[in-house]
Amino acid sequence: MNTHIIAVAILVLISPHISQAQSVKDLPATRVKDVIYGRKFGLALTMDVFTAKKDANGSAIVLMVSGGWISDPAAIDGPIFGQFLAEPIKRGYTVFAVVHASQPKFTIPDAVTDVTRAVRFIRHNAKTFKIDPDRIGVTGASAGGHLSLMLGTTGAAGNSKAPDPVERASSRVQAVACIFPPTDFLNYGGKGKYAFAPDGLLERFRLVIDVRDFDPKTKQFERVSDEKRMEIARKMSPITHVSEKSAPTLIIHGDADALVPISQAEALMARFKEEKAVAELVVRKGRGHDFSKADKDFPIIIDWFDRHLVKKSGS
Repeated sequence: MNTHIIAVAILVLISPHISQAQSVKDLPATRVKDVIYGRKFGLALTMDVFTAKKDANGSAIVLMVSGGWISDPAAIDGPIFGQFLAEPIKRGYTVFAVVHASQPKFTIPDAVTDVTRAVRFIRHNAKTFKIDPDRIGVTGASAGGHLSLMLGTTGAAGNSKAPDPVERASSRVQAVACIFPPTDFLNYGGKGKYAFAPDGLLERFRLVIDVRDFDPKTKQFERVSDEKRMEIARKMSPITHVSEKSAPTLIIHGDADALVPISQAEALMARFKEEKAVAELVVRKGRGHDFSKADKDFPIIIDWFDRHLVKKSGS
């Protein structure tokens, strides 16, 4: 099965009862497709850039084009990402729809590396994109929400000595707003429950943690040990990285979600509280892992970004 078909299948999984979205081609924005922000093994990593035609506010929103850690540029024109684009563009944001290296070929650590690179690229080219490099937010749902949280909790200064100027830029974001994100792969649906175990809730997505390292002896990419894989899963869990420096974070989550239990959001909120970081959880009663009545979510998400990103008059 090709990756486009897989991506469509994932989006169908998480999008029953989705509200009718405005067509992306009708959005009041100019669109530049396939902007290359990096390369991986000779392959281009791309993003589409949407710039509001009127009343641009100078702030940026980085949209994670990801479901099940599958990333397909064709999905940008679909109903889910159409909803993620419409409200911020209406309010004057520049939106960067970021595509990362995708499963089944690439893993979660690859995706995290890619989206981190994307933020650095956007900040390095802030003048070109006519945005404020200190007003960047990130959003996404499910796997896209997980990647958003990784950016919000692991952002760091760039390497001032890097030969690549993009890598000298910071990867920090100033706000996160996401929907039903995984947050702790080692305590997933219960204490000590490994998300990607044979009986785990994310067993069907186990390829995303099938990390392999090049072995100079065998001259092949070999699977890492189970112990190392568990450590990777821990490092790829946003809950591991929460600190007082974490970006202000909003999560919207349904309390009937069977794929990503709401306990994932609740546990993360507890960690934010412990670290005295700014965070808020909006619970949707009776909603599962879907976008039913999501039209009510997106204004709340953009209100969050307005609060933390948009300059007030006179400031």
